[in-house]
Amino acid sequence: MFARSALVARGSATSQVGRIQLRFFSHLPMSIPIKLPNGLEYEQPTGLFINNRFVPSKQKKTFEVINPSTEEEICHVYEGREDDVADAVNAADVAFNNGSWSNIDPLQRGNALYKLAQLIEKDKDVIASIETLDNGKAISSAKGDVELVINYLKSAAGFADKIDGRMIDTGSTHFSYTKREPLGVCGQIIPWNFPLLMWAWKIAPALVTGNTVVLKTAESTPLSALYVSKYIPQAGIPPGVVNIVSGFGKIVGEAISTHPKVKKIAFTGSTATGKHIYQTAAASLKKATLELGGKSPNIVFADADVKHAVENIILGIYYNSGEVCCAGSRVYVEQSAYDELIKQFKVASEAVKVGDPFDENTFQGAQTSQNQLNKILSYVEIGKDEGATLITGGERIGDKGYFVKPTVFGDVKEDMRIVKEEIFGPVVTVTKFKSLDEVVEMANDSEYGLAAGIHTLNINTALKVADRLKAGTVWINTYNDFHHSVPFGGFNASGLGREMGAETLENYTQVKAVRAKLV
Repeated sequence: MFARSALVARGSATSQVGRIQLRFFSHLPMSIPIKLPNGLEYEQPTGLFINNRFVPSKQKKTFEVINPSTEEEICHVYEGREDDVADAVNAADVAFNNGSWSNIDPLQRGNALYKLAQLIEKDKDVIASIETLDNGKAISSAKGDVELVINYLKSAAGFADKIDGRMIDTGSTHFSYTKREPLGVCGQIIPWNFPLLMWAWKIAPALVTGNTVVLKTAESTPLSALYVSKYIPQAGIPPGVVNIVSGFGKIVGEAISTHPKVKKIAFTGSTATGKHIYQTAAASLKKATLELGGKSPNIVFADADVKHAVENIILGIYYNSGEVCCAGSRVYVEQSAYDELIKQFKVASEAVKVGDPFDENTFQGAQTSQNQLNKILSYVEIGKDEGATLITGGERIGDKGYFVKPTVFGDVKEDMRIVKEEIFGPVVTVTKFKSLDEVVEMANDSEYGLAAGIHTLNINTALKVADRLKAGTVWINTYNDFHHSVPFGGFNASGLGREMGAETLENYTQVKAVRAKLV
């Protein structure tokens, strides 16, 4: 099948050295049959999705996609380059300017999004399984992701005919009003930890407001976004409105960010990359929204239900294998409750089922890449070297697949790297505190500000602390508790703008003021 091949290092690695990613020049078909580990079979699209068709990349390059649970190749997909981005942007620009989407009755846009949600809903078992295969997350988590996708698309559809301006009373001599209009072509770059959910969080607000989209998938997890894109034309969304280009950040991401016809950039990923994209967008005055990293505090007061708090800490740090930007990776426990909580938390951490992500009883699947596994294990060594006490975990599980034990550090100091830096894995630090003022100060002592958790039976304490925490989302007696109507986003180095809720619509519209003199 392959005419010739090239080996290109990408930083993901074999167990000892570094995995070499195969990139080929090929004549790969536009879809290939795949049998999933749970017995389901489906056709996986491999092309770029441009103008409602799957097409090969201009240069016919492909790259391999790896199963993180087995370290085996799943398939190859076509790799986009700058010329493919240009094609996708041109298609999106034509679709925007011809009015086939931006000028139609808003209710039609809402109906199309709702139909897209229904098509996904009918196929949700296969879609969740693709997510688990490609990302390594537990199938239970993947099913939860797909439900969130469905609910969010339906919720966003309901905003279609509610995007309006206002009339302004400026006296009897003039008629003045505002209206909200779409921006045009929106460039979107999504991460590998929630591939399908981030696809939905990005395209839904862009589409419901009348924009068109060029989206880059994460190179390690392109499969689910490509698969569900086959439903775009079936939902009644015109050609060019949604375009998907698989590829690498330094090529495809950069080309999208710098293209003059792209009017807005939406990015989810690391803070370092987000800063670069923000600077790039600023050079051409593109609107930008960034959902970036986090090092979120999870606070437990002495009056909290310890068992319930431990359950929420587990969900906060081990859910999705800890690869969550808002993971509750810094736990603060009131001094009098510390010993009991550590005792229960250690037992609960060691009881977390880690392994085959297609096992319905698995809670923590594989890390998404060898790179990420190596990073997590390196931070375990950093924590030991810094003098923290390793309470449990800190080891790789097996020699095949990117699995790691849930890891808890105690006796930490606030200036330790494992407390300050985002690890993006199932590693948590636990610290004592004596007073409300002390824990608020420690919780806020971070460059980030994405999320926080508070556990207490005293609603007055909960609300006082929530008001003082510098975080975009505060969960009380729960954690990682998302709802499609509740906005999500960060303060400080955790980003700009919001996902979900009515607030996200502001990111994809601009205000036009009209003032007419009456004669």
